[in-house]
Amino acid sequence: MIRLQRVGRKHEPVFRLVLTDSKNGPKSGKFLEILGSYDARRGEKAEFNIERVKHLMKDGAQLSDTVNNLLVKRKIIIGKKMNVLSKKSTRVPVETKVATETPETEIPMPEEVGVPTESVGIAEEKAL
Repeated sequence: MIRLQRVGRKHEPVFRLVLTDSKNGPKSGKFLEILGSYDARRGEKAEFNIERVKHLMKDGAQLSDTVNNLLVKRKIIIGKKMNVLSKKSTRVPVETKVATETPETEIPMPEEVGVPTESVGIAEEKAL
């Protein structure tokens, strides 16, 4: 996988274009080969080993979405830019129905059936 790896200081983003295993995280620092650099503050100051990138792409290396957009912008590869931002789900307003009318048919509640209490049972036991 070809991706960007941040190497800049705080508030000074500078990135390396690296070939790495897809299982390695972007912050792990592990890479197989450095393919160039990109200074995000000075966008025109980007250096890529174009021949090597194209060779690796032919061999099956995948590009991250950001690297793909960067190479399309520089016209190194031909294609469409990819949406890097996650898709936001649109909130659909939920219509709630409030029961303002009283229901016409009321369900009668069952009356409680008399349940014998234990005190009666205890009194009978004492009598025996």
